[in-house]
Amino acid sequence: MTRSLKFAAVALFATAPLVAHAAALPPAIARAAANPARGDQVKQDARRHGPEILAFAGVKPGDKVLDLIPGGAYWTRLFAGTVGPRGHVYGIWPKPYADEAGRDTLNYASLPKQGYPNVTLAIQPANALTVPEKVDLVFTAQNYHDYPDAFMGKLDPSVFNRAAYAALKPGGVLLIIDHQDAPGTGMRNTDTLHRIEGAIVKRQVIAAGFRFVGESRLLANPADDHKKKVFDPAIRGRTDQFIYKFRKPA
Repeated sequence: MTRSLKFAAVALFATAPLVAHAAALPPAIARAAANPARGDQVKQDARRHGPEILAFAGVKPGDKVLDLIPGGAYWTRLFAGTVGPRGHVYGIWPKPYADEAGRDTLNYASLPKQGYPNVTLAIQPANALTVPEKVDLVFTAQNYHDYPDAFMGKLDPSVFNRAAYAALKPGGVLLIIDHQDAPGTGMRNTDTLHRIEGAIVKRQVIAAGFRFVGESRLLANPADDHKKKVFDPAIRGRTDQFIYKFRKPA
């Protein structure tokens, strides 16, 4: 499992109205969260707040979703169950990540046999991001900060932002979750602390043509001083994380 896939987070509150418990979730998301095919991943919902974040993103039946660097498929299972048979989830692994992920990539390829037939795996070059049809949502969690790093080829994040814009339908959503860094740090600590400053992410994504439409603080933690590596035992699983929602103009 890669360094960027080994984390968890706690939730405090949200800036936009968000559901507080499973009973208030949109029915399709609630059914996806309760699906026994998710196995032990259901236990992660209390700290990762996947169902609530799907509600914030606006995922609905029939949607097409691009799940970038999907790791252990926590998000993919929720997406696939929510979008249902009329929808589809494209799990995209940049090759440097697939090489590092190993078993996760193999397990992901078996999802159609695990009760998720509407999931497709693709491994692509780090500087490419393509899907066979326009999608309603491009989603990435704890991976945006990796693009400037050596193992990904020190890519400018604009490569991802432009590709995400091209992959989306007009009016489609780009949702980015990542570990927050201190004000003024920009991308300085992406390869050391595995953090990125949210402000620079906003600027970069807006520069690609997106509109910033909202932020959730479900994974925020004001007690995080932003000085520790995200894998430090003192903060691991409790990092301050931003959740930014952008929209491609319709």
